[in-house]
Amino acid sequence: MPLARRTTGILLILLSAVAFGLMPIFGTWALRSGVDTQGLLIIRFSLAAVVMAAIMLWRRARWPRGRVLAGLAAMGGIGYAGQAFSYFTALQYASAALAALLLYLYPVIVTLLSACFLGEKLRRRVWGALALACVGLVLTIGAALHGSALGVAFGVAAALIYSCYILAGARLTPLAGALPAASVVMLAAAAVMWGTTALRQPHWPGDATGWAAVLAIAVVSTVIAIFAFLAGLDRLSAAEASTLSTLEPVVSVLLAAWLLTEPLSPAQWLGGAAILAAALIISLAPPLPTPE
Repeated sequence: MPLARRTTGILLILLSAVAFGLMPIFGTWALRSGVDTQGLLIIRFSLAAVVMAAIMLWRRARWPRGRVLAGLAAMGGIGYAGQAFSYFTALQYASAALAALLLYLYPVIVTLLSACFLGEKLRRRVWGALALACVGLVLTIGAALHGSALGVAFGVAAALIYSCYILAGARLTPLAGALPAASVVMLAAAAVMWGTTALRQPHWPGDATGWAAVLAIAVVSTVIAIFAFLAGLDRLSAAEASTLSTLEPVVSVLLAAWLLTEPLSPAQWLGGAAILAAALIISLAPPLPTPE
């Protein structure tokens, strides 16, 4: 692989990680303006869907059909919308740093689900990483359970739903292509969120700062983040991309401490480091060979 192409891939994945890492910061600012989770997600998914649909038309890309289309629509309407709803609800009851760290349990959950339900064999180092992640989880949420139990519950739910989303996407995305799959997911998520207005009217941002934060979530932490990751993944291996993506929660934690004055306790810093270390070990561990 040419050095320039590889360097570009690394920079794109790092850009994606930073863009995703900014989302809890933008989310906290948006929620402080009076917008609720429903209104925030309607704006986020609608704008992202319009941009992606426009790119699909511009590139004359082929839309998925049949069962693949139905599966991707379910991923967006149930999986991605459910994960986003849980994540931004967690931000209302827990700190941005804690929500970001809990979400990053998803590599551990994906590994466990793959071993339990897909029959994948795990190396000893991966089992050790899973144990390390459990210790990290206990340390991270220990102090937060007092007064923030609901935030922890929604944060863990976001990680669990996202893990199921990833497992489904691993099967469906190759059949449709990355761009068409992401476009269908966003369109379905937007449709579902607009559908919720029949049951409850959303609250919109109450000031210019809130609108700017919501738009930043849609443009920076959704459209730019997704396209940068897909473009970087085209130049790097999946393992390299997932390893570089561990920068995401680091950005969230550091910026939350700086911009939101939400520092973690020493135990939570240790727990967060354990979770990130476990994610790195899992992403770097080569799969066991399957018997012929």
